[in-house]
Amino acid sequence: MKQLKDILYKVAIEVVKGKTQIPIDDIVFDSRKAKENSVFVAIKGAKMDGHQYINQALENKAVAVVCEVLPENLKEEITYVKVEDSKEALAFMSANFYENPSENLKLIGVTGTNGKTTISSLLYEMFAKAGFKTGLISTVNIKVNELEFPNNLTTPDSLTINKHINMMSQKGVEYCFMEVSSHGIDQKRTTGLHFAGGIFTNLSHDHLDYHPSFSAYRNVKKKFFDELPKSAFAITNIDDKNGQFVLQNTKAEKNTYALKSAADYTAKILESSFQGMLLNINNQEVWTKLIGSFNAYNLLAIYATADKLGLETIENLKLISELEAVEGRFEYFVSPKDKITSIVDYAHTPDALKNVLQTINAIRSKNEELITVVGCGGDRDKNKRPEMGKIAAQLSDKVIYTSDNPRTEDPEEIIKDIEQGVEAQYFHKTLSIVNRKEAIKTACVMAKENDIILVAGKGHETYQEIHGKRHHFDDMEIITDLLIALKK
Repeated sequence: MKQLKDILYKVAIEVVKGKTQIPIDDIVFDSRKAKENSVFVAIKGAKMDGHQYINQALENKAVAVVCEVLPENLKEEITYVKVEDSKEALAFMSANFYENPSENLKLIGVTGTNGKTTISSLLYEMFAKAGFKTGLISTVNIKVNELEFPNNLTTPDSLTINKHINMMSQKGVEYCFMEVSSHGIDQKRTTGLHFAGGIFTNLSHDHLDYHPSFSAYRNVKKKFFDELPKSAFAITNIDDKNGQFVLQNTKAEKNTYALKSAADYTAKILESSFQGMLLNINNQEVWTKLIGSFNAYNLLAIYATADKLGLETIENLKLISELEAVEGRFEYFVSPKDKITSIVDYAHTPDALKNVLQTINAIRSKNEELITVVGCGGDRDKNKRPEMGKIAAQLSDKVIYTSDNPRTEDPEEIIKDIEQGVEAQYFHKTLSIVNRKEAIKTACVMAKENDIILVAGKGHETYQEIHGKRHHFDDMEIITDLLIALKK
């Protein structure tokens, strides 16, 4: 059993009321989960303030409270700890409670706008195939060797992170690959973790509903590298104009990768088709099942990371050749009769959508039409909507604008925002259908033999969120069923 005083190591404490030499069985930041011998951390969130639930936590037998503002009426038998930042306190407390498990393995963080899930997931697959005990913390799920746990956030809360890394440590995991989002960094969820390496993929328009400006978004990414220890390595994409910037003040060993510039790790696409690519990586040829220049960048980051972690070149390339696309990332199906290629991709930013469309256009013949089905999420950055509408119209033969996850917004209003970006000469090839299933069905009906349908935005997600409720919705499942039924 841990003592409160030990759990508070490194926490910036302002005031303590009561004893800190008390046993603690659990840390909670949800008052409903408080119980005997637990400490409740009051977090100020965007919508809820945990300080309002201190009494509820105490009613549920919590013995200590960590907060930024002390309650007016203090109970004698309760220990109150006033801190500068509850989120940071929770992160340090979580690491201390689980005895700093990230120090027991090599934790690699992947950050950037696009590519985080692909890189972290494929590194997990790669090192597992190489015979190592491996962990993963990604948007899609959390994995501890073969065990799998659901995850709803790109970067979970610090308590969840440390809990699962502790499980990894206990099960002998040697390498853990983790997506590190700007929200996660800004909200101190990664504070107190010991990273052995960091990867920067790219930076483009995203999350400006949360960050006040693009520079603020960029600076949060940079903060992750600023805090890497001297013993760590940092790998950055210098074809991205922000690639050098994020490493300016890092103490970690600097490494670069690029397709267009001189770098420590370079690659060139020699051949490309819907079946895969032939790459030249650092003067070594390798065939991969992944497609597109964006995946060439992802694979180069993977190769560089594996190299820094000690994999031999031949084994590194062999494992890369065996990797399969991550679920919902350029995942495709070809209909048996009409040979219509349907592609499902998570592309939900202008840059990601542009990358996928350019990849398809570079591979397809002039006889094949490209039909794109795309929407934008509600309650998120509105500025990217017209840009995505513009890109889809420019780079597709036909476009159907539809719902993504409208959340609490009116989907028709979201579509109107998307349509604002469409240039006049492209109006004739656009269509709007609010119901996403009907939009996908319409694309299937419109498609002729050998045509290509891209369904973008949701990728691996198996739900659609409307007015706070999640309904089952799987893009790949729906388009596969429709193509088989409609094109018999």
